[in-house]
Amino acid sequence: MNWYLKVLQNYAGFEGRARRKEYWMFFLFNILISYGLQIVAVVIDVPALLFLSLIYSLGVLIPGIAVGVRRMHDVGKSGWFILVPIYNLILACTDSEEGDNQYGPNPKSEEQASLQKV
Repeated sequence: MNWYLKVLQNYAGFEGRARRKEYWMFFLFNILISYGLQIVAVVIDVPALLFLSLIYSLGVLIPGIAVGVRRMHDVGKSGWFILVPIYNLILACTDSEEGDNQYGPNPKSEEQASLQKV
C-alpha cells in the first residue's frame, strides 16, 4: 500500500523514474479499488457507488499517467512511449537501466544504498 500512496503523493510528477514495483503495485491497488467499488455497487444495488467509482477513476487518471511516464523513463525511453500499445507493456515489464540515465538516478540503486547504510 505504501507504493500506492507514494504515487498519489507525487500526483502530477512526470519527472524522474519509477521502479517496476512502484508501477505494478499502483496498478494492482488501483484495479482492486476500482473493481471493488463497482462490484459492491452492483451487489447492493446502489447507483451512487457507481458514480463514486467513476469519480475515483477520474481522480487517479493523472497519477496513473504520471507513474507510467516515469516507468518509461526508468527503462530509458521517452514518456511518449506509453502511447504505443503493446510496446509500452513490454517496457513496463522490462528491468530498469543500470545507473543514472538522462531522466535521473536509478531508484533501485538508491534504495539498495540506503538499506546498506542501516
